[in-house]
Amino acid sequence: MHPLRKPLLLKHFLLLAVIFAFTPAAFSQSKAKVKTSAPAKGLNPVIENKITALLAKMTIDEKVGQLNQYSSDKVVTGPITNSGNKLQDVKDGKIGSLLNVRGVDYTRQWQDAAMQSRLKIPLLFGLDVIHGYRTTFPIPLAEAASWDLDAIQLSARIAAEEASASGIHWTFAPMVDLARDPRWGRVMEGAGEDPFLGSAIARARVIGFQGKGLGNTDAVMACVKHFAAYGAAIGGRDYNSVDMSLRNLWEFYLPPFKAAAEAGAATFMNSFNDLNGTPASASKYLQTDILKSKWGFKGFVVSDWGSIREMVAHGYAKDTYEAADQAIHAGNDMDMEGRAYNNNLAKLVKDGKVSMAIVDEAVRRVLRKKYELGLFDDPYKFSNAEREKQTLNKQSFIDAERDVARKSMVLLKNQNQLLPLDKNKTVALIGPLVKSEADMKGFWSVDWEGKDHSVTLFEGMEAAGAKVNYAKGCDVSDTSRAGFAEAVKTAMKADVVVMAVGETAVMSGEAKSRSDITLPGVQEELIKAIQATGKPVVVLIMAGRPLVFNWTADHVPAIVYTWWLGNEAGNAIADVLYGKYNPSGKLPMTFPQSVGQVPIYYNYLNTGRPSKDDAFSKYSSGYLDITKRPKYAFGYGLSYTKFEYSDLKLSKNDMRKAEEITVSFTIKNTGKYAGEEVAQLYLQDAVSQPVRPVKELKGFKKLMLQPGESKTVSFVIDKDKLSFYNNDLQWITQPGKFNVFIGSASDDIRLQKSFNLLD
Repeated sequence: MHPLRKPLLLKHFLLLAVIFAFTPAAFSQSKAKVKTSAPAKGLNPVIENKITALLAKMTIDEKVGQLNQYSSDKVVTGPITNSGNKLQDVKDGKIGSLLNVRGVDYTRQWQDAAMQSRLKIPLLFGLDVIHGYRTTFPIPLAEAASWDLDAIQLSARIAAEEASASGIHWTFAPMVDLARDPRWGRVMEGAGEDPFLGSAIARARVIGFQGKGLGNTDAVMACVKHFAAYGAAIGGRDYNSVDMSLRNLWEFYLPPFKAAAEAGAATFMNSFNDLNGTPASASKYLQTDILKSKWGFKGFVVSDWGSIREMVAHGYAKDTYEAADQAIHAGNDMDMEGRAYNNNLAKLVKDGKVSMAIVDEAVRRVLRKKYELGLFDDPYKFSNAEREKQTLNKQSFIDAERDVARKSMVLLKNQNQLLPLDKNKTVALIGPLVKSEADMKGFWSVDWEGKDHSVTLFEGMEAAGAKVNYAKGCDVSDTSRAGFAEAVKTAMKADVVVMAVGETAVMSGEAKSRSDITLPGVQEELIKAIQATGKPVVVLIMAGRPLVFNWTADHVPAIVYTWWLGNEAGNAIADVLYGKYNPSGKLPMTFPQSVGQVPIYYNYLNTGRPSKDDAFSKYSSGYLDITKRPKYAFGYGLSYTKFEYSDLKLSKNDMRKAEEITVSFTIKNTGKYAGEEVAQLYLQDAVSQPVRPVKELKGFKKLMLQPGESKTVSFVIDKDKLSFYNNDLQWITQPGKFNVFIGSASDDIRLQKSFNLLD
């Protein structure tokens, strides 16, 4: 179910307090005291009573300690503040959680120290397990391209099994930020541009990480990030400000977060950015009014790395004392590597600026998760050496990774059915990434210090029995063309050329924004040189974001977007190139023709002067030099076979709000290969106040069809699919005409009908 389909306000529910919560004035940072009461619905009263008893024993310093998280020095994922003795701080009860800690031996050492503290409160161990732990899966954006929720959930489930076996309690994933700007490096970590698809993937990942529930030794706490609107950073520049209307926030950016909360996510992480002038870590509107009050979230909120102290750099707080005051009142429970709480919170209580009730509420939320994990019963339950040995890198996990990797690739072009390749043909493997191993894992993968291996394209093709020759041609960021001659010579000896180009893994990810998202260096010139040989050319693009490669797109006969696919990358690519697997991926983000079109997305609002897609017309909304069309649209992706859509039917032409309409149609595989198709349902509210997008994804189904096979597909349209936020942030419907689009992509609509919503 779409996360924002439940009405926010009943028809006659007009209490002033509720209205206030959804007006711009709600951004003001009031410091109302947090109220404590009997255990809320859904909480375990036994645990709540234990927490109450423990709180009564704790000193203010011990309470502050539970809200304090430090990083170990073994893994660096941010600017560590090296001051004090962390081991002694743990023994003194001044640290509640450590991140960048993994391995049963290492976690046991730290937990031993915690057991020397006065109250023996166990530590929480966290790590960025973003797309796999020991077994590295495709980057999240690649997995989103699979549109396969079962595969995405399995990826998170395996990551949780491996991580929990290695002593880890908590992963800082999933990232559910909606992203419309490929210049932003962290698009690789999310699910793309659409709130409906993003919400479905958010649910799948939370369920995968947390399994059958916290307390099971194969589950880790999910941490939904970054709350909120981090993906809308101005200019696509990481950590930058975000400026948007509240309706835009609720309509597009909050749905995946709400879906994750409804799926039972244990924790949330706030974001580095300010939202309309208020840093997220100081936003009571986001953390308390929406998350904890409106959505009833019972977990805890952790800051992003140092984001509380960074309020000083924002110019929002004059010092960390004031920043800590702002954050704790806003609902930011735990301070990650900020030292703002550790250095100031006890003094804020002593000075009467922060009530003990507010501190207790934050500590209660942290302790609740430690109890739910079972750490008070057995602090070492996740530190079992034999289980770690038996779990990591199982063959079944490796096989699953290969399958998810195959499903994540997107076939962008296949002129004259060049693919799949004939194994009897000699293949020239050319390009800077043919023999790349480390890059196959992508950004945010766990470093195994030389003990890990990712299958390269070269190795995968050889293992598939290909007859291969190789030339590098150039490096990814080269300005030199010195290797072109050898590459051309190698191509001339082959029947077909497969080229591996794109980005290195460190060119996308956190703090990896790029103003120029064309293929780096002279890679496209290398492609031109090889294409000029007259040999059939297949280009594989390995990247963490949508790139611009117009010449290649227009001239090369076959293109596969492989992203970064993880440990089994080379084998998975070979499976696709030789037809062992028929590609089924669809783009979760729009690919622009030019960076000048960015931000670009499919569900835009029309204007009073819309331009035609294919040409510029005077006094219309377009460009003089290019069309407004993207290079590849959201939802786009080809197959080795063809699918025919027909026989669209609506169960009725008029619908009342309490009713439903069933949309049904037939898909037939008219080609010679078995294949999977992702059928997509889009809706358009033809006339609306305020205006609605030109189309919105409201359903999708992935189905396998054998050659010649037909299947009937159906979607149900109910009131929730037709609802939206008005300018007062009320969740409403309006009577009128709705257009139904069924297609293979947002710009490849095969069937269309309309119906009327009656008042």
